[in-house]
Amino acid sequence: MPYDHRNPVTRSATAALAAAVCCATLAGCGASPEAAQGTRGPAAADSASSPAPAGTPSGTPAGTASGTAGGAGRPLAGRTVVVDPGHNPGNFRHAREIGEKVDIGTARKECDTTGTATNAPGGGDAYTEAAFTLDVSHRLRELLEARGATVVLTHDADRPYGPCIDERARIGNEAAADAVVSVHADGSATGDRGFHVIVPAKVKEGAADTGPIVGPSRALGERIVAGFRRATGTSPANYLGGGTGLDVRSDLGGLNLSTVPKVFVECGNMRDPKDAALLTSGVWRQKAAQGIADGIVTYLEG
Repeated sequence: MPYDHRNPVTRSATAALAAAVCCATLAGCGASPEAAQGTRGPAAADSASSPAPAGTPSGTPAGTASGTAGGAGRPLAGRTVVVDPGHNPGNFRHAREIGEKVDIGTARKECDTTGTATNAPGGGDAYTEAAFTLDVSHRLRELLEARGATVVLTHDADRPYGPCIDERARIGNEAAADAVVSVHADGSATGDRGFHVIVPAKVKEGAADTGPIVGPSRALGERIVAGFRRATGTSPANYLGGGTGLDVRSDLGGLNLSTVPKVFVECGNMRDPKDAALLTSGVWRQKAAQGIADGIVTYLEG
């Protein structure tokens, strides 16, 4: 979930981890340190790829482009996609640092948050959003590189915390990305189900000027909605977007500060038990990555 989600949930006063680091808009981020390490997560289907330095093409030496050769079955050859795994598994250890505010053009907001988590089943460990987003991002990277894209991750759990939201935007800008996708999961109320894609509103204030990217970002979002729905068999969110699967926002620094087409994908609601059952399935996470990849391909192919 983006750090300033508009569906606040009461914070648990008894969970030590949540009291230390959970963002003010969600509750029960009571995952154990082991659950927050950014592993492939529950029901993992494949082994994880090794970390690469943030802001460089993943899976290759720094400064070396991956997947640039042409050929059949590589429709993204020569294209750059930045994948932004929402939050960092180490954020919960760095409450002070991620709480420091940065400029997002329209306001100053926290550097980042810990993200949300599933409700811990039967007293067991919760599954954190940070672990989920890193897992899906690894799967997405593999799919995109197989199609010829150069893929840059904003982080790969290879730093203690962050990057901050302004740096996440800057990584995409400096890569001159053809598309940027920030992977998230929501932390809304039980009964709120489904996925949605957040696209930028038109903002021109301070350092923010989204005018040039509003149209392309919406087109990217629409393609991802279609691809995600087809690949996962899930429906657009029933609690926002009017069934379109799209949510337009002006309060997210990652979108406000982007100069290249960018969207956030909220893959489901971790706080709803039915959605959580999907999000904790390795098989389903592969479908989610496939749906996002399909949307990116159709967008870039025009």
